[in-house]
Amino acid sequence: MKKILTLSLFLYVVSVATGTTVSINKTQWYINGQITYPGTPAEGLLMNVRMVNSTFEDRKRNDFNSDENTSRFISKISEYNAYGVRAFTFNLQGGFPGYEGAVNSAFAPNGTLRPNYMSRIKRVIDVCDTQGIIVILGLFYQRQDQVLRDKEAVKRGVVNAVHWIKDNDLTNVVIEIANEYNHSGFDHNVIKTAEGEVELIRLAKKTAPDLLVSTSGLGHGRMDDLIANEADFILIHFNGTKVEDIPKRINALKEYNKPIVCNEDDKIGEEAALALKASVENGCSWGFMYNKLNQYEPFEFHGYRDDPEVYDTFKGLTGK
Repeated sequence: MKKILTLSLFLYVVSVATGTTVSINKTQWYINGQITYPGTPAEGLLMNVRMVNSTFEDRKRNDFNSDENTSRFISKISEYNAYGVRAFTFNLQGGFPGYEGAVNSAFAPNGTLRPNYMSRIKRVIDVCDTQGIIVILGLFYQRQDQVLRDKEAVKRGVVNAVHWIKDNDLTNVVIEIANEYNHSGFDHNVIKTAEGEVELIRLAKKTAPDLLVSTSGLGHGRMDDLIANEADFILIHFNGTKVEDIPKRINALKEYNKPIVCNEDDKIGEEAALALKASVENGCSWGFMYNKLNQYEPFEFHGYRDDPEVYDTFKGLTGK
């Protein structure tokens, strides 16, 4: 009996130890207790790609196979990983698919979670976990928050999502409360104002104190002071930011002494490579969003072939 108990305890410890963990030390990212990209220009950063529509659905349509779409993305995760990508952004309400009117939400109107949608989210998170990849999990997206009936449903959605992360022991996940919280496409004030975002960040942290939580702003690369002070890390977008303006946007945020992460920049090719270099040189993680391929239907995931110039630059900055 003692031998069986010892073996069971050993198996339990091994099982726990296999999960990918994420942490922050001052301004630097750690995966499994080790600083990211040691000895490279990107040391302590988190290179990432926006893949929010890898779990897409449109409840108005029956001609789109959501599970097949997710499987096609999963088949390429290891290739993205090989070029230095250590995080993906997903979202429980997806992203703009290139056409208006889609109904794409893991939330029911009362804030409960829809099992089929969460099953796809769990699939991509689990594969990322096995490969040492972090997930930036967004909760709300403009054009979709209208699914939730009121403020209480939004708050219930935050609590339910955080409990789901805890219940599934997903230690490789950090939270992005809303994608571009101040976007005009949001209806609920608790999402689209800095004060509301602070309330939701605090709610998520109260529910799971060890969970790392933030929210992202518009493509100008700035962040409201209230949010920057409250968030565990600072999430910005560079869609509308010129490459030459990236250094000053980053340096303006360094006073908060927190990791600065761009998790959305829709530049491609040479311009994207320059934005990536400018971000890393100034101590900011950079996130690639390729609208035409990864974001807009028909969603395509080709790994390196998405944009060879970008992925060569990723590898050059993150490899030894």
